[in-house]
Amino acid sequence: MEFREYIIEEALILIPVLIILGKFLKELPFLLDRYIPLILLFISVVLAVFLIGMSIEAVIQGILVAGAAVLGHQLVKQNKNISSEL
Repeated sequence: MEFREYIIEEALILIPVLIILGKFLKELPFLLDRYIPLILLFISVVLAVFLIGMSIEAVIQGILVAGAAVLGHQLVKQNKNISSEL
């Protein structure tokens, strides 16, 4: 089963957008890292509603896309940490 079975094609563009926004937010000195996923979740839901229209499906898509972006970032980050330890 692939993630594309859950995330609709129109919402896939939000994943790289959220990753880029996350990197920007990470550079802000006044913002604690623990708030970045919550901010990305909010932005993702708003953008999904904008793309798809106001519906429960749009909110769910926003949540799924935010999860994919944050999980993808963490997988890359953890893989770099493991590689540097070897």
